[in-house]
Amino acid sequence: MGLLFYTIFLKLYPIGIRITSLWNDKALLWVKGRKKFPSFDSSDEKNKTIWMHCASLGEFEQGRPLIEKIRKEYPGYIIVITFFSPSGYEIQKKISGADHIFYLPADSALNAKKFIELINPKLVLWVKYEYWYYYLHELKKKNIPTLLISGSFRKDQPFFKWYGNFWKKMLDCFTYYFLQNEDSKILLENIGIKNVTVSGDTRFDRVITIAENFDDVPLIKEFCGNNKVIVAGSTWEDDEAELVHYAKTNAHIKFIIAPHEVDKENLRDVKKEFVNSILYSEWILNVKRQTSNVKSETPSHDSPFTFHGNCLIIDNIGMLSRLYKYADITYVGGGFGYDGLHNILEAAVYGKPVIFGPEFEKNFEAQELIECGGGITIENALELEKTLTHLFSNADELEKRSIAAKNYVYSKAGATKKIMEFIQENRLLTN
Repeated sequence: MGLLFYTIFLKLYPIGIRITSLWNDKALLWVKGRKKFPSFDSSDEKNKTIWMHCASLGEFEQGRPLIEKIRKEYPGYIIVITFFSPSGYEIQKKISGADHIFYLPADSALNAKKFIELINPKLVLWVKYEYWYYYLHELKKKNIPTLLISGSFRKDQPFFKWYGNFWKKMLDCFTYYFLQNEDSKILLENIGIKNVTVSGDTRFDRVITIAENFDDVPLIKEFCGNNKVIVAGSTWEDDEAELVHYAKTNAHIKFIIAPHEVDKENLRDVKKEFVNSILYSEWILNVKRQTSNVKSETPSHDSPFTFHGNCLIIDNIGMLSRLYKYADITYVGGGFGYDGLHNILEAAVYGKPVIFGPEFEKNFEAQELIECGGGITIENALELEKTLTHLFSNADELEKRSIAAKNYVYSKAGATKKIMEFIQENRLLTN
């Protein structure tokens, strides 16, 4: 019965996406990206291939430390990365760390057989979640080592329900599990899965690498000046509604806001909401024009391009993880929506207190960050304003929370090393 419903889902999902693509750019990219089956022609490459699958951009960042480590220690292998979502593929399709980046063809017995035979992987890395029945069973059938990395499970998932036998069959296809936390291990062991290790989350390794190799973002320092700075990352409409009043009534504080969605319509709405704002692309252009005026000895203090507001809206994807460095206090979005909280580690690693909404049950690190003092959860705009006012008025507490946030992240490093040791000890790859 489970397979029947799954097959129906596989038939209906592409139809729904095609309909949605008539007005949704992201859905249109999904459709266009799957018009052609991936091409992988070199017979030499088929002999030594590693395949990593990621649902989207966040999962790619999670798997990236391991791929970079493998690339360094096993340079003879070809790296293939697949994405389900356009938000991952479109941003990372030109990354130098992979030899091939594809959209994962839709799950079916034929596509799974064709794709796996095409790339012929020696090792498969499945990041965190997203379980595709036919792909996983084809990998098991061919006896290809398949590792789930940074896995995280919750008791409300179908694997652990009375009707979960079909879903459990997909879990049985993995060679080994590297899990984020002990709760996930207990859940899997309760359904008979023992080939597990609590290695931690590779995201900790990733954000530490970013922080320790920090590159300045052009002209952000100039925008911040000597002011107090709040960086709000991956925000949705509900998050922005909590922030907007404080931004309007505290003109002396600089706000850098990076919306989760950067399509033109959403950016227009955010800019309208934050009245004293400018887009990052506009800010860069304006500063360049003013600089050009100065060089040509044209007075710039009355330039029509001068910006006197306090809100900078980031209209691109890719720089957020560096922007948190400029903050005194950070806010991470998603905590007021169904999908849940976004990546708080990117902010905490710089030693910045992290504020977020109440929906974080899927993020064990949020609860741990609260417990150590580096994280603060709020229920509404009033609580947010009280929290911000209190922290800015109490330098000692702000510093204490900042130190706690950084120490927490560094205390959780090492997941990548544990997975690499397993790969080496079990000779899953050879030089």
